[in-house]
Amino acid sequence: MGNLLTIAIGSAFISNVVLSQFLGICPFLGVSKKVKTALGMGSAVVFVITLASAVATIIYRFVLAPLQITYLQTIVFILVIAALVQFVEMFLKKSMKGLYQALGVYLPLITTNCAVLGVALTNVQKGYAMEPAFSDAILKSVVNGFAVAFGFLISITIMAGLRESMEYNNIPKALRGMPHVLLTAGLMAIAFFGFSGLK
Repeated sequence: MGNLLTIAIGSAFISNVVLSQFLGICPFLGVSKKVKTALGMGSAVVFVITLASAVATIIYRFVLAPLQITYLQTIVFILVIAALVQFVEMFLKKSMKGLYQALGVYLPLITTNCAVLGVALTNVQKGYAMEPAFSDAILKSVVNGFAVAFGFLISITIMAGLRESMEYNNIPKALRGMPHVLLTAGLMAIAFFGFSGLK
């Protein structure tokens, strides 16, 4: 249990996918204007990454590794992620039209979000997918995937809250827009660097 907690804390805070590894920057910067939209995007990413971690582990363990075609893992994982994103998109379109329209083009971008692919590949590289017991492999992969996605959700929500609260601040003309957002993200990354002492 302690090992799973270490994986979760490390993936969510210490090695935060956005602020420390710089994966998933596109939706992080693009969808973080409003907290509600950021929460929706973060929740969709949590669902996709968690499910993709489990499915990618199963496919790697029972198809790619036994057939010795692990060199195809990137292509296979992208196809799995694309299918999951289509599922999320159809679900949101039918049940949450407001959120679907608010996310706009960023929802299909989850398919190309390198954070999602990065988690699937990390599960393989760290050996979670090939743990001796299948239950351990799935559990570690899913915990890692969920923790990474939760870290993304926390980051994008904090960024959206900061952007909302600073929307009407008197910002110098040269820093308005994206420069201001990038400076804020940099300060957040420094703050999250403080979690590295938890190792």
